[in-house]
Amino acid sequence: MSEEGFIVDQNGYLEAGIHIATKVKSPGMERFIYKVRDDGLYLLDLKTIDTRIAIAAKMLARYDPRDVIITASRVYAIAAAEKFAETIKAKFIKGRVTPGIFTNPLREDFTEPKLIMISDSRNEKQAIKEASKIGIPIIALSDTDNSMKFIDLVIPANNRGRKSLAFIYYLLARETLKNRGDIKSNEEFTLKVEDFEAKIEAQKAQSYASQ
Repeated sequence: MSEEGFIVDQNGYLEAGIHIATKVKSPGMERFIYKVRDDGLYLLDLKTIDTRIAIAAKMLARYDPRDVIITASRVYAIAAAEKFAETIKAKFIKGRVTPGIFTNPLREDFTEPKLIMISDSRNEKQAIKEASKIGIPIIALSDTDNSMKFIDLVIPANNRGRKSLAFIYYLLARETLKNRGDIKSNEEFTLKVEDFEAKIEAQKAQSYASQ
């Protein structure tokens, strides 16, 4: 813990732009907003982000990683979430979750997770719908324009930015392994934030995001 009780220096959050949200506010997300910038962008409360990342890591650490599914659909989130899943040994689903994958035992790809983590509750609605049908806990990275419906633990954050997503998943990986007892200190975590960052040109990323 840092001197202020944060799991990481606040400057790390600021440099990654984790707190920079959108200009749209969905019902329920106002509680996470610290203030509004002059350009109309909402800024999220850093302490809340930090606290909820810590809570999410504790939740993730309580489950067998084989029973945990991480989803991601946007290009920047895919790279970060996939590295996170690999690091904590969870399952990863890229793109749209197939209807029935959690609810239809006759499917070849049928799986029964006990916890799911969503990278974008706006883009990954089908994953949330599937998980809510079987009543498993849902953790979600949610920007100010995202819906909170069916989400058990919202981590308010900029879930579109490359650096923001890399930093979030880096911290979640480190804190999950610490809570499991796989590592005892930050120093034992050998991965870097850059390891979670998408290696793709901005032009291509914008093209993918618009699809």
